[in-house]
Amino acid sequence: MLTLCVNGVDSVSGTTYHGTLTLCDLAGSERISKTEATGQRLVEAAAINKSLTALGQVFTALKNNALHVPYRNSKLTHLLQPAVNRDAKACIFVNISPSIKNLGETLSTLQFGSSVRQVSLGKAAQHLTTAKSST
Repeated sequence: MLTLCVNGVDSVSGTTYHGTLTLCDLAGSERISKTEATGQRLVEAAAINKSLTALGQVFTALKNNALHVPYRNSKLTHLLQPAVNRDAKACIFVNISPSIKNLGETLSTLQFGSSVRQVSLGKAAQHLTTAKSST
């Protein structure tokens, strides 16, 4: 995760502006049955899946205009709170695979992207933009 804080001053009006750009590369979900992970790798895979589930819960709460958004359900969502709160603007890129062996993960990723796209953030309540790419 990389967070850039930018400050600027309008030379005419003297108004100070503040902005933050957060870049976060999320790991893909770990299919335990497919990777056959064991030991420490299994623990790590479970943690990744828990964080991604928590992120999905945050987006669902935002989409449904819930009074409570569960940002504190994981360290990931807690750290991303400023970037995905109701006053933020966000752009989500999903990465999919053209390989038939990854069809399940691709469909799951596209479903997640489609769900996230329905979330309204920002003062203008614009929909989140999702971009698809294939690897």
